[in-house]
Amino acid sequence: MQDLWAEELTEDETAALIEKAAAAIEKRGMVTPAVLMFEMHKPLAFIGAQTAITFSPFIVPFLGFDNVNDYTRLFSKRENIERLLARLDRGVAIQGATEG
Repeated sequence: MQDLWAEELTEDETAALIEKAAAAIEKRGMVTPAVLMFEMHKPLAFIGAQTAITFSPFIVPFLGFDNVNDYTRLFSKRENIERLLARLDRGVAIQGATEG
């Protein structure tokens, strides 16, 4: 059987997942709590992704296998968290410019 979690995400897949996550965070108005959470847990990104893989039998029925697989691969790398934080900052800056 193919080891799905060992495969790297392509650049296009990474960008799409970051955009999807940022849009979901912004839609719910959770930008500030998300930024705080990601900044605090950035050093533990790999451990968190491995923990999600460990608990995937319990998470998959709620989130779906593809989501768990994709987001654990995305958040296992610290630079992807940095990219998500940068994307959230851009969204806040754009929203502030349109409101002000």
